[in-house]
Amino acid sequence: MKKDIIKLKRTPKITSTYSVVGHLEKEGPLGEFFDEYSHDDKFGKDSWEKAESEMQKRALSGALKKSGFIDTEIDTLLAGDLLNQCVGSNYGLSSFDTGYLGLYGACSTCSEGLLIGSCLYGGGIVNNCAVVTSSHYCSSERQFRFPLEYGGQRTPTAQWTTTGAGAFILSENGRVEISEVMIGKVIDKGIKDISNMGAAMAPAAINTLKRFFLESEHSPDFFDLIVTGDLGYEGSEILKELLLSEGIDIRKNHVDCGLMVFDREGQDVHAGGSGCGCSAVVMASDIVPNLECGILKNVLFLGTGALMSPMSLSQGGSIPAVAHLVRLSSLVK
Repeated sequence: MKKDIIKLKRTPKITSTYSVVGHLEKEGPLGEFFDEYSHDDKFGKDSWEKAESEMQKRALSGALKKSGFIDTEIDTLLAGDLLNQCVGSNYGLSSFDTGYLGLYGACSTCSEGLLIGSCLYGGGIVNNCAVVTSSHYCSSERQFRFPLEYGGQRTPTAQWTTTGAGAFILSENGRVEISEVMIGKVIDKGIKDISNMGAAMAPAAINTLKRFFLESEHSPDFFDLIVTGDLGYEGSEILKELLLSEGIDIRKNHVDCGLMVFDREGQDVHAGGSGCGCSAVVMASDIVPNLECGILKNVLFLGTGALMSPMSLSQGGSIPAVAHLVRLSSLVK
């Protein structure tokens, strides 16, 4: 029987993390935990796209400084964002002297990067690698919807793209271990509403979790948290309800990065946060630190991504989605 769970015999550790966010994220529930933020969201640059590159540069620089590594000691850098051709990553990280792999998985890019980096480490191909992902509210609106000047109205199911970048260094040293990963499958249930990506991504998360628990020796209750990112309110409710109908109950320990990064009511972000940077900054600032100090012991991180493009949507296409899974464990006794 084919095995979907990849069990890593050589397990990487998360050596350091670093998070950079905008002012709205700083004002949210996790504001005190972020490493760095900017008041104006432009980070001293003259465009939103350049600001996103600057966030990536600062995030990787901060993670490297925390880890004690320099860029030439990093074997591979895995990075991605929401912009065409991953230009946020390409421009932002070009000054670092290390191998580079650009990734696009939409909001699943952080988990995809951690998954690929773990496999490269587990296979002995690299000893040290870095994962960086980002998104920016203003650049993503221009990319996927309308420029902010258009003044378009947002539906209640819409999510607010997080302005932020998160970086992770993987090596042999650290108090958080990545022991198992699972590659997601592309799932398309025919959802076409760009303002309800939670509904498009939830079926992919359901597929991955069902496969994991079918094959895993553990039940959902074994994990302190099952973290999705980013289904928002709509997608999270769909996920829990449909999994329960399949006999899988995650209601007690499920959290979603899109619901953690903002205060939905107080900050008027409708269904919550989204974007490559959303799960990256939540994992880097909150989940991983809680694993490092032993507050959390076992966590499933499930990054969910809507894989549409403006062109496919303008041609009447639906929104395919994917969900990659990473299991993280605390090594603190």
